[in-house]
Amino acid sequence: MIDLRSDTVTKPTEEMRKAMYEAEVGDDVYGEDPTVNKLEKRAAQMLGKEDALFVTSGTQGNQIAVLTHCQPGNEIILEEESHVFYYEGAGISALAGVQPRTVKGKRGNMTVEAIKAAIRPVDIHMPKTGLIILENTHNRAGGAVYPLEDMKNIYQLAQEKGIPVHIDGARLFNAAVASDVALSEYGRYSDTIQVCLSKGLGAPVGSVIAGSKEFIEEARRWRKMLGGGLRQVGVLAAPGLVALDNMIDRLSHDHKKARVLAEGISTIKGLSVKNNVETNIVVVDISESGKNVGQWTEKLKENGVLAVAFGENLLRFVTHYDVSEEEIQRALSVLNKIAG
Repeated sequence: MIDLRSDTVTKPTEEMRKAMYEAEVGDDVYGEDPTVNKLEKRAAQMLGKEDALFVTSGTQGNQIAVLTHCQPGNEIILEEESHVFYYEGAGISALAGVQPRTVKGKRGNMTVEAIKAAIRPVDIHMPKTGLIILENTHNRAGGAVYPLEDMKNIYQLAQEKGIPVHIDGARLFNAAVASDVALSEYGRYSDTIQVCLSKGLGAPVGSVIAGSKEFIEEARRWRKMLGGGLRQVGVLAAPGLVALDNMIDRLSHDHKKARVLAEGISTIKGLSVKNNVETNIVVVDISESGKNVGQWTEKLKENGVLAVAFGENLLRFVTHYDVSEEEIQRALSVLNKIAG
């Protein structure tokens, strides 16, 4: 089966499995797991932050960031199709007691002008703007990269207004490779960052939040409250270290495979590529194909290819470490066959 549903389906490499087996461990709630400590230090350095915290998932990382930054009754500004708003189960409202103020972006990119207009004035009738969240790359915008210059301008505005900025960087490594921008540069224009180790980098589980020492100390308390205080978790941190050491630069291969896939799909009658393919996500419009999304996903599965519905007339394909260039060509053959 050629699994193009998501880069979350990657299996840990042999090196990761060996690292898990050999990991030196301790009780992380007591701060005594040396492998976790090493991972957190490495991630903080890479992201240009003072400290970092290992968490179980990107969603947990984002929720902890909101809980740490905000007070109940605050409002947070985020793009209208951002992951935090779209895919995290209304956690920001249920857990942190904050309300979202969504802004329509262009390819997931909120302009500084739009954000400025969304910031609440000082008024007892209105909530206080407690946080701005940027998503890089933007999932529902087809893996679009948030330009660094735009992030810089937004961060400058946020500093003027006294509002922190959090980056949902679930695929920030993809953004860095595609743009040839150092990860620490993103750290310069944000207060906190969440990055996933379990997507393009191929680790089996886990994400990292990075920020100031004071922020991470408070985030650690929230992680414990959410049931995220783990014990001998070095067995999960060890493959994360392998991911940071060996799996970032190779993301360019995933981007190349996505471009090949997109170019092939663009030649198939009834199908059109919806997004500008910058990283590893290809969104396909099937509205002119004569079949609905359910029919497409079922036919693809019957022919050994997995994809996900991404809207009423949209399919999403995601390239990753475990899909070869040969399999991309086979997937294109299947798409041609189904299109008739």
